[in-house]
Amino acid sequence: MKSLTEHLWFNTKNRIEFINMTDKVEYIVKKSDVKEGLVLVNAMHITSSVYINDAESGLINDFQKWLKELVPMGEDYQHNFTGEDNAYAHLMRTVMGREVVVAISNGKLDFGPWEQIYYGEFDGKRKKRVMVKVIGE
Repeated sequence: MKSLTEHLWFNTKNRIEFINMTDKVEYIVKKSDVKEGLVLVNAMHITSSVYINDAESGLINDFQKWLKELVPMGEDYQHNFTGEDNAYAHLMRTVMGREVVVAISNGKLDFGPWEQIYYGEFDGKRKKRVMVKVIGE
């Protein structure tokens, strides 16, 4: 069995931002030379997310609006009483998820129609890491 682990780094300009990282994951899968297997894409920070959905700008705006309504940023969350101001980011991450696993078939990501891999940042403006682990034959 082959395996390859690489890390992608993101440093967003905005506190909340969504980045399509499909091309970066595809590059790592190709580099791994795995033809049949799986790739795990995992946010390594508790205020960021990795998820799969459509790469459509209206949907990205809808996610931001929905998350801000679901988890208002200005609330008096107990976590913020510790000196932090990012409790909302932890909650948004829980809603959007930590990681995705995608099948690799014939050396390529085996997606359904329109699927893309996204990095969701909820407490940005600092360097954060995403792990990409490819395993298979």
